[in-house]
Amino acid sequence: MVGIPKTEFVERIRRIQGAMEKGNLDGLIIYGDEYRRENLRYATNFWPIFERGACFVGKQGDPILAGAPEGEHYAREMCAWEDIRNIKEFACVSVPEEINYPLATFSSLKEILGEILKGGKRLGVVGKWDIPGPIFDRVRSAIPGLEVVESDSIVRELRLIKSKDEIACLREAGRLACIGYEKLMATAVPGNTELQAAGAAEGAARTAGAEGIAFTVFGSGRRADTIIGRPTNKIIRDGDMVMAAFAVQYQGYIATAEYPFVAGNANDDQKRFLRALFEAANVQLKYLSAGVVTGEMVRAVKAVFRAHGLEKYDVYPPMHGIGLAEAESPYPDENAIYAFRAGMCVNSDISLFGHAAGSNRIEEGFVIRETGYETLTPFIRQACAAGV
Repeated sequence: MVGIPKTEFVERIRRIQGAMEKGNLDGLIIYGDEYRRENLRYATNFWPIFERGACFVGKQGDPILAGAPEGEHYAREMCAWEDIRNIKEFACVSVPEEINYPLATFSSLKEILGEILKGGKRLGVVGKWDIPGPIFDRVRSAIPGLEVVESDSIVRELRLIKSKDEIACLREAGRLACIGYEKLMATAVPGNTELQAAGAAEGAARTAGAEGIAFTVFGSGRRADTIIGRPTNKIIRDGDMVMAAFAVQYQGYIATAEYPFVAGNANDDQKRFLRALFEAANVQLKYLSAGVVTGEMVRAVKAVFRAHGLEKYDVYPPMHGIGLAEAESPYPDENAIYAFRAGMCVNSDISLFGHAAGSNRIEEGFVIRETGYETLTPFIRQACAAGV
């Protein structure tokens, strides 16, 4: 089965520890929960449900995963590391009451921090903006004289270039997204509802092996203007523009598929609008290679829209990174001066919103190679190459 081996998690922690040494850190906390899971999963493979979690990393040795009692057995099943603890601060996130767990054994923040810091006072935190304020305050006060340093850049830099196993996971996520999207298109026909089409896609992807559905964005007719709206019971009509983005998760890695189309019969204005999107997507391909300045790619896409008189409907940059999050670095705009690097994994996000003919977007995944690109969503690429 495609996945991330234990050896890669070991290598990740050793690289994190190397970055800690350069940053003069005595310890590091990598926070995560059900919704902001990517950094925690990168370090441990653990993805909490309801509860919170954190990976505590010292200068040397293996890390400690701290979670909460209800997820303890699940954590032991999923986590790449052996030392798993419970702390009360990470228990059920959705209720104010303190829950009693008579069979659980608890550690404390003070105890775990003492183990990793070994007398040091300089603690890095990855996910500072995700940790609830009361928990962050308890971290700061757990050890007298503790200096807390925001350290997101440590993990962000390591996640930027993907390993062969990460790419394999993204490739599988892309395959599953394409399976779901084909089913979505087959079901998004006049007379069916948006929820029927979205449900068909999600069921097909899950049945084929998806770990989860990160999201299904859906809008038909004027609802396509929502940009990131959810599917509803609205009935799809003949001639409705369909804007649907389908993000599938496999082993933590997320690939998104989105192809702009019209349910039933498209009119001439809609066809012209869609052709501009396809042209921009196909122009973008010429810039997807290691060494190419990312801002040049953005400017090339925008030039297509200007040529069609559509630039005012272009609402945000046409590409972002993918990996353990649906959108991560790199996220270039037209002023970006850094280059693509081999091993970056990216998703196109070519969009036009608010036009009279409709609103829509193209999303397809790519691996940046030394010379060119590899598609992660071949069904979307083939459809975009064919055009209207």
